[in-house]
Amino acid sequence: MNLIRVSDSQSVWSATEFMPKYTKLEENLTTDVCVVGGGIAGLTTAYLLMKTGIRVCVLEAFDLASGQTSRTTAHFVTALDDRYFDIEKFHGPDAAKMAAESHRAAIDEVKAIVKEENIDCDLEELDGYLFAHGDVRPDVLEKELKAARQAGLLDLEIVENSPLKFFDTGACLKFPAQMQLHPLKYLKAIAKLIEKGGGRIFTNTHVTEIEGGKKAFVKTESGFTVKCHSIVVATNSPVNDLFAIHTKQAPYRTYVIGFQIPKGSIPKGLYWDTLDPYHYIRLGPSDAEAFDVLIVGGEDHKTGQDDHPERRFTVLESWTRERFPMAGEVLYKWSGQVMEPVDGIAFLGHNPMDKKNVYVITGDSGNGMTHATIGAMLITDQIRGRPNPWEKLYDPTRISLRATVEYLKENINVAAQYGDWLGANLKPSFPDLPPNAGTVYRDGIKM
Repeated sequence: MNLIRVSDSQSVWSATEFMPKYTKLEENLTTDVCVVGGGIAGLTTAYLLMKTGIRVCVLEAFDLASGQTSRTTAHFVTALDDRYFDIEKFHGPDAAKMAAESHRAAIDEVKAIVKEENIDCDLEELDGYLFAHGDVRPDVLEKELKAARQAGLLDLEIVENSPLKFFDTGACLKFPAQMQLHPLKYLKAIAKLIEKGGGRIFTNTHVTEIEGGKKAFVKTESGFTVKCHSIVVATNSPVNDLFAIHTKQAPYRTYVIGFQIPKGSIPKGLYWDTLDPYHYIRLGPSDAEAFDVLIVGGEDHKTGQDDHPERRFTVLESWTRERFPMAGEVLYKWSGQVMEPVDGIAFLGHNPMDKKNVYVITGDSGNGMTHATIGAMLITDQIRGRPNPWEKLYDPTRISLRATVEYLKENINVAAQYGDWLGANLKPSFPDLPPNAGTVYRDGIKM
């Protein structure tokens, strides 16, 4: 594997691994389950269903894993981006315990798949460290330790410092047995296994209509139709939902930089802080003898609500260089989109206000790798008619009254944005727009 210096829009994953190419759907098909979306959520779901003997078809609008999956930092964790004490507040102690159990099960599931299928994807099990350096809340780590242990994570402990000797993180909450891998290497193998098992995969196939019920079907932009018994929408934000879920989660932009650092200068581990906006750290893939790749992400903001988002990279780079003096040349820059549910838990299962045979995987809440795997496991059980202990916790129809304040905060913000859009300018002169720029304009009542 050779490291490639790339533009500001390509991740280290897409620069160091290439997904297999597939053709566009150009015929009508009939199958058992049609999966819309070819990222980790869609491909894992298709793989697990295929393993149970169900016929599957995957439709992806672009190339496989070209969306948020290629823009992740690929942490598989029981250390949630939303604190366990918040999960307990919104959902109760039993729900927090199920959240911990399901994330542990997702990590074990991926490990089992990699072992059974002999997948070479740079999988490593390592410790994670949550630190509160700069956080004005003096007891945040103690609160999280107490809540996480009540949720069943009994092997957690607070340590005096992280292994990052050059960066005084202060006390850390240590999460043993976390995991990282190369997401495209993993999914490249999964895609080939789906094909080998009789599944069909189509790329550059844009879906325009999704209809559940007894005569369920998915229609594409080219006019071709996939008839099926069940439909799984695994597109990060559901493309089939106009209201029910979109009011319960919000998109946030997150930024990532890959730095060249001397080989072995940083101990392997996963590192996160408790700030807002927060930061996350890991080592990336490198087979170079002289250097490693330090991956640092964060500086999140609500999507579309920063007039100069490029400055986030500048802030993130400065934050990193202050704490990691060995950080050298910037090799990679990219950004991704995180869906943040108002109550901290993903939406996995039957789509609200839809037929019972339409399912969604969304609301990753910064833990997309594990949430996607949980969703694939849960929906496979639902389609197979098997009980799943996490079904109620992740139910997309749920309404958490304890999260009402967060719900109102997010939707008041959205309403304000619509107010701005309704006053947007009329159609601009597109040739006058500078390179890499965009605009919002009004065409009658449509945006």
